[in-house]
Amino acid sequence: MIYGYARVSTSDQKTDLQILALQEAGCESLFVETASGADRRRPELTQCLAKLQSGDTLVVWKLDRLGRSLSHLVAILDDLTSRGVQFRAITQGIETGTSTGRLVSHILGALAEFERELIKERTREGIKAAKGRGQKMGRRYAMNQEQIRQARRLMDEGHSASYVSGLFKISRATLFNSFKRLKEDDIPGRKEEGRDTRTVDMFDGKTDVER
Repeated sequence: MIYGYARVSTSDQKTDLQILALQEAGCESLFVETASGADRRRPELTQCLAKLQSGDTLVVWKLDRLGRSLSHLVAILDDLTSRGVQFRAITQGIETGTSTGRLVSHILGALAEFERELIKERTREGIKAAKGRGQKMGRRYAMNQEQIRQARRLMDEGHSASYVSGLFKISRATLFNSFKRLKEDDIPGRKEEGRDTRTVDMFDGKTDVER
């Protein structure tokens, strides 16, 4: 049996041209849907692929109507081939049942692999460049150093971990993990050799030693 699949990206676009071409290509059953090229959810395509059996043929107007990307397109073609399903793209004149069509399929597979390698290489180069600029990779911390110092002071003043974590809208675990990042010199009350660590009362201006 010959199945046809047509797709447009928006409701403003029409599928008339695609449907006419698919009908002229001998399609006995059509699946039509409106979905963006990058949209993963394509219920009509999913249903169409599920119906295909060995000996069937899937026809599309153009290659870009089928796959979200080159690698996705190749994955679909590989699946069809493994199930004994033929594929045809009308505009490009591609038919996997012919030697030329099989050659094009192999070329698309090689291009997809090349695309994946390029993405990996660009990602590695991007990470390396970011590190060279001093940027830290990964998720951002929930608290900066100043916030951690404030939280530490509140804890030292007798406030509970639940109260402090709620104040900063973080979990208790995140709070204690943040304390591990607090620089030693920034811990309230921590003395450093050769440094005057006396605190000054913000109200009377006297140091703890003078009082």
